Amino acid sequence: MRKLLLILLILVLVGAGIFFTLPSLLDRQMNGVATPAPYPASDKAEKLHQTLFVADLHDDALLWQRNLLERHGYGHSDLPRLLEGRVGLQVFSTVTKTPRGINYERNGADSDNITLLAMAQRWPRATWDSLLQRALYQADKLKQAAAASDGQLVLIKSRGELDRYLEDWRRDPRRVAAILATEGLHPIEGKLENVDRLYDAGFRIAGLTHFFDNEVGGSAHGLEKGGLTPLGRQVIARLEEKRMLVDLAHASKPLIDDVLAVATRPVLVSHTGVAGTCPGPRNLTDDHLRRIAAGGGVIGIGYWDAAVCETNVGAIVRAIRYAVDKVGVAHVALGSDFNGTIRAPFDTTGLAQITEGLQRAGFGDADIAAIMGGNVRDLLLANLPD
Repeated sequence: MRKLLLILLILVLVGAGIFFTLPSLLDRQMNGVATPAPYPASDKAEKLHQTLFVADLHDDALLWQRNLLERHGYGHSDLPRLLEGRVGLQVFSTVTKTPRGINYERNGADSDNITLLAMAQRWPRATWDSLLQRALYQADKLKQAAAASDGQLVLIKSRGELDRYLEDWRRDPRRVAAILATEGLHPIEGKLENVDRLYDAGFRIAGLTHFFDNEVGGSAHGLEKGGLTPLGRQVIARLEEKRMLVDLAHASKPLIDDVLAVATRPVLVSHTGVAGTCPGPRNLTDDHLRRIAAGGGVIGIGYWDAAVCETNVGAIVRAIRYAVDKVGVAHVALGSDFNGTIRAPFDTTGLAQITEGLQRAGFGDADIAAIMGGNVRDLLLANLPD
């Protein structure tokens, strides 16, 4: 009996060891790069890149158990690598639920990968069965990282805070501003008042949907792919009242149409492709590009294959060029989707390669500065709460 109990104990311990190390293994496998660092660029590109304020509209690093303040040899970003890549502002999104299989075409809302991931990463018990608590926990992770960063990672919640940060950044660019976003509004759990909970926790950008339809509206990857629900219309009004930016990444086409019909403030698309260079269920049509830009919005071009159809800098630049030709330089930005279970051409230390690609595509220095970060900076300065 003792031998049997010992064997069972060993099996339990081995199983637990595998379970708790699985997130790190998944992180290494699912957040890969086409080529390892370093990522050289031309002298001309490097010289310009070192003068730029770079901003990226989407990073899912908070989902994983990596310490944001420590450099890692896997995944796409952390504070040391953001600084090396000259990133001045990073939007960090909170992922709270993904369907089993994450089908790009069609998913129900009846399965969830994040529950086991939360358990395996030893998240608080409250996060195991509450999407709101998962969002709040990831927000707290970012706050703790900022507090421990000696001023190098600065959480921004207002226009005044961003103004002060930019003054500090101009004197010393060895710092990164952080903006909190949620990937989908299923964390409000069907309750309008939970928009206030997210705001109070520091969220300033709200993606409406992710890989499935929710109580707010339809996903480009959902079953119904519908527009705004009655709750969704209330949510848009509340977001605008609180000066939280609406993010249409992953939104169904009817949802985009409905939001653009009622929005009185600019919207953004944090990470996307354009159908003109890469057809796909969530890549923006020319009509949506024009209508988003007409309202003062900004479109973040992603780096992964389903967004730009190839895993290389040339494909990213082609999508940027296409969008700029359709709506103008002032409405196009970077939206990597780093750490969002994608394979990217590089990690965040390789951003000078985009600068070089834009130079080769004929963009001047001022236009490159706008695309690489200036447009995001200006959008936030104009639209964050006072």
